[in-house]
Amino acid sequence: MAKLKKLSEQKIKRGLAKLNGWKREKKVLSKEFTLSSFTGAAKFIAKIAPIANRMDHHPDLQLYRYKRVKIMLTTHDAGGITRKDFDLASKIDTLAPPGAGQA
Repeated sequence: MAKLKKLSEQKIKRGLAKLNGWKREKKVLSKEFTLSSFTGAAKFIAKIAPIANRMDHHPDLQLYRYKRVKIMLTTHDAGGITRKDFDLASKIDTLAPPGAGQA
């Protein structure tokens, strides 16, 4: 598989405009979700795992303050944000329960 290339600033801005609640933190796309419970947060993370494995693209995840999940996406071998990060962010959004939105 060809090595992915970092996206330009303009492409990152366009990509973020298409996502709901994701933001850029230097070389990372991030979003925080608040779930209904600790169990709900753990189940949400468990739903992400098989998709990340299929894509061979694994996010950094934090479960904190009982029911909050922070997801951080970057393509390490490209040194920044690539199309693959936006693809996974979009898929993660479809897994979140309604109203999980921003923490």
